[in-house]
Amino acid sequence: MGKLIRVVAAIIENEQGEILCALRSPRMSMPNLWEFPGGKVEDGEDIIEALVREIEEELGCRIETVKEIFNDNLHEYVTFSIRLISIKCKIIEGVPVPIEHSKLIWLNRENLESLKWAPADIPVVKKLQQEINDPGETNGR
Repeated sequence: MGKLIRVVAAIIENEQGEILCALRSPRMSMPNLWEFPGGKVEDGEDIIEALVREIEEELGCRIETVKEIFNDNLHEYVTFSIRLISIKCKIIEGVPVPIEHSKLIWLNRENLESLKWAPADIPVVKKLQQEINDPGETNGR
């Protein structure tokens, strides 16, 4: 097991209940795989601060969290491990644009599996899909 990297990811949902998915650009590691936008937590940074900063840098918009941690999983790659902490958010200012990614799309939970996801993001996709069948997890309206 190599070094451990803490990564925070935003699960951004719009008014239609669709989730924002981001395609990693050819310049990134693991190119052309889909992920939930976010990035590394810097030393001494709180996960929420890191998430807000990363989304501003990657998508050019401001978010706020709507829930505590949605999912927290450890994924071991060959040379390093990622602890991926995903948090549900909503956009409070601006419109997301793909500054670092190749493209962004909004998808319903039912269609998330149609994309080729980065391995660390797959448990998050599965958990989001479980919400489809769980009427307790509606959008709070």
